[in-house]
Amino acid sequence: FQLNQDKTNFDTLRNIQGLHASLKLQMEFRAVKQVKRLPFLPSSNMALDTLRGNDDCIGFEDILNDPSQSEVMGEPHMMMEYKLGLL
Repeated sequence: FQLNQDKTNFDTLRNIQGLHASLKLQMEFRAVKQVKRLPFLPSSNMALDTLRGNDDCIGFEDILNDPSQSEVMGEPHMMMEYKLGLL
C-alpha cells in the first residue's frame, strides 16, 4: 500500500512542479532508507516518516509495534558477529 501511495505522490508532484521535484524527493527517500542502525538497536525511521508526512499521525503500528517488547532481543555482540559473518 505504501509503495503505491508513494508512486502516486511522486506522479502528482511531477505533474504539478515538474520532473526535478519528484527526482529530488526520490533521492531523499533513497538516502534516508540507506541509513541503518546496528541490528540490536530499534529504529523509529523518523526521517522517513517526516518525508512522507506521517510524523504527526498516530497509527496502528505506533501503539502495537513497540520494539522494546520484541521477542527478538539478543546479545549485541553476537548479533553483530552474525551480521558480519564471523559466526
